Amino acid sequence: MLNSLEIRNFRNLKELKINSLGNVNLITGKNNTGKSTLLEAVALYASKGDFNFLYQLLNERGENYRQTDISKDATEVNLKALSSFFPNRSVNFNENDSISIGTLENTLFGLQRSNDNFLAIRFVRYFDDEINENESDQNQLLRRKRVILDEYLDPLLVDYRIGLEIRLGNNAFIAPLNRERPYRVLLRNLGIPENFQFIRTKNIDREINGKLWDYITLSEKETYVIDALRIIEPEVERIAFIEETSRERSAVIKLKSNKVPLPIKSMGDGINRILTIILALVNADNGYLLIDEFENGLHHSVQEKLWEIIFYLSKKLNVQVFATTHSEDCIRGFEEVLNENKDKLDGKLIRLDLKKGVIKPVEFNAEELKIVSDGDIEIR
Repeated sequence: MLNSLEIRNFRNLKELKINSLGNVNLITGKNNTGKSTLLEAVALYASKGDFNFLYQLLNERGENYRQTDISKDATEVNLKALSSFFPNRSVNFNENDSISIGTLENTLFGLQRSNDNFLAIRFVRYFDDEINENESDQNQLLRRKRVILDEYLDPLLVDYRIGLEIRLGNNAFIAPLNRERPYRVLLRNLGIPENFQFIRTKNIDREINGKLWDYITLSEKETYVIDALRIIEPEVERIAFIEETSRERSAVIKLKSNKVPLPIKSMGDGINRILTIILALVNADNGYLLIDEFENGLHHSVQEKLWEIIFYLSKKLNVQVFATTHSEDCIRGFEEVLNENKDKLDGKLIRLDLKKGVIKPVEFNAEELKIVSDGDIEIR
């Protein structure tokens, strides 16, 4: 679990430091203040810099140019795509321009980054160095990649390549960018990815929901899902997923007053959104749940009840939650649940403000959030 967070040079977050985080964190702020970017950064950190996940993020934002630039050099196309993660979409080879995501720790000099757990990503120039670890066998040659520092870059060294270096603590890996599909590269020795579930703004993915349901079948987690659906429809008794096509399975629910199961997709966005959120939550044990625009599809009357379930399950299953919102109703529901049980619940609201071109966080604990709510002070 993240007790604090520092993000540098990731999209529009040039330097963001959040000194403390809760078990459940609600992120607010105006448009283009980096709310969704913060969620992506946490997911990338949890994935341990997984290259496949990097390209998944590009695909979701329409920034993977491979399909439109198939006639161009692979390195050029991959640089263009991956530069989307850096401020101003720039391609720099200086270590100071690296993306870095990680936690802070208390030192004699105040809060400083914890280098052992920091994820760093940067473009590098490198060459393959052949080494012989067994002098008795000249045929046993190994290759390792050596980074060329800017001050030692020789213009005559024409055979260098460009790659993306991904570093976690003392371990590093360089992914070559001269391949059409570099995301097929497998990263090694960077640690086992942590468990996380990422719900996008309009994510009601029936295929994924079916798989998530399979993971919890015949466990007590089924009860958690059904209890959550009863927020909107109190008569829900059971839920199942049926195959409609070879690629799609859809949820159906059994109501007490109806012998015939009903397709849940016919019952509105609200119950489908709750299903997606709760299925993701109960599958994120000991990890992270990331929800972009929490309130989408949810009437204000159900949001407080949903927050109650999220606070309860996140504590029970050891899941750290990060959610974004533009909604005053969402904030009010969050605040009321938090302050009803502030001695038992751990939650924070973090507003991202854009000031003089720099995004800065403003943190609110339970007491501060209640003052803001009672005073009807604008906080979104």
